Amino acid sequence: MRIATWNVNSIRPRLPRFWPWLEQRRPDIVCLQELKLTDAAFTGLLGDDLAARGYQYATHGLGQWNGVAILSRVGLDDVERGLPDEPGFPDPEARAIAATCGDLRVHSVYVPNGRTVDSDHYRYKLAWLRALRDQAAADGPASVVCGDLNIAPADADVFDPAAYAGHTHVTGPERAALADLMALGLRDVVRDRWPNERVFSYWDYRAGMFHRDLGMRIDLILASEAVAGRVDAAWIDREARKGKTPSDHAPVIVDLDEAPDGDIGPMVPPPSNPANPRGRRLPQGPASG
Repeated sequence: MRIATWNVNSIRPRLPRFWPWLEQRRPDIVCLQELKLTDAAFTGLLGDDLAARGYQYATHGLGQWNGVAILSRVGLDDVERGLPDEPGFPDPEARAIAATCGDLRVHSVYVPNGRTVDSDHYRYKLAWLRALRDQAAADGPASVVCGDLNIAPADADVFDPAAYAGHTHVTGPERAALADLMALGLRDVVRDRWPNERVFSYWDYRAGMFHRDLGMRIDLILASEAVAGRVDAAWIDREARKGKTPSDHAPVIVDLDEAPDGDIGPMVPPPSNPANPRGRRLPQGPASG
């Protein structure tokens, strides 16, 4: 079984890239974030083509911001939109959807950005993560939390920790909230697979950040022990970030039980690019959302 997660940063302009990617990678389960469509608009735009490719789908979208989905070729049951007792800013947003796909409980999440440390949006982010943890705590033994977590788990997950000093995505409270979620027994399967590699999933559009490999890893697949033990490959699909009109995120792909392509990721620095370039500045805040 192949599981993929991808923040597409608006699905409508991404369709010329999305359909070839779907046919090439052939994931069984796809978690999407930042759809920027209502549920009805998603159905009108993608519904028939997804059905023709054998996918069921469930979405949670409220319009021009946020929006998440789960696509599945292995069943789609017990869909839950949003989080129990979900906080809002000020109202709950379309940031979480869960469903049972085959033998897995799958969550597709788009964690709030946090914007600036000590802002109301930062406090909202931490409250939202607590609500996510409470929901995931009710899962059975086979579960995955997939999506744009908007947290770099460790300093190794950003191109230069000094460049992110004072920004969201790397603060102690955010990383502690992620650690609390993982304390349910969830494993960061990409980092487990590549413990010593420099692996990123997001690069700012500006200042040639992708081409210089100045990125961060904020898109994660967190798997319960029963699922993590089945991982045969886990990688970042860097090819999907290349070319014209890409998302600023690359898909994360995990293969369970068999790995037809092997680990054809992971993103490592080009030979000309030092692993720890110091003194660089971010072109803007760490990430959108």
